Amino acid sequence: MEKTNKVNKINKKKKINKVNKGIVEKTKKPLKSSKSDKVDIVKTEEVKQPKSKTKIFMGLGRRKRSVARVWLYDEKGDITVNDKPIGDFFTKDADKLLWQKPFHIVGVSHPAAKFSGSIKVRGGGKTGFIDAVVLGISRALLVYNEEFRAKLRVAGLLTRDSREVESKKVFLRKARKAPQYSKR
Repeated sequence: MEKTNKVNKINKKKKINKVNKGIVEKTKKPLKSSKSDKVDIVKTEEVKQPKSKTKIFMGLGRRKRSVARVWLYDEKGDITVNDKPIGDFFTKDADKLLWQKPFHIVGVSHPAAKFSGSIKVRGGGKTGFIDAVVLGISRALLVYNEEFRAKLRVAGLLTRDSREVESKKVFLRKARKAPQYSKR
């Protein structure tokens, strides 16, 4: 009798949570009564969160000092860069063609009709921004469908351009430009 009382007291102090095939057993504190020291065990079903129907595809692109994090959603909507519409962020016609290029290669003529997205880009300037965004979009499309790899690879959109600015050297004016040589 004493042994069961000790076990019940231990169980009161520790909350028992056992997960067995979707059923969670929880201990409730018993009502204070002098008649029994039993612990009531209540079975409750685990509530599962409803999954979102939209799927997220993430891609990371880099160029020079720029880093672009791209999230594409499988739903119709707008694509934003740093909380601005992508058309307002990249105003040049050449830039507009560049960011749409990965979509056109995989067969999506109007990206906003099939995808919505959020792009966060930082570091560097506009040239680095656009190239980083293109690489990020290409990698996100690859997560969306692995069969796009051959088309994107042939177009050269999955290759990271590793050229960066060379650092300045001591006693030189720039990375390689030396001061004017004087004979005398």
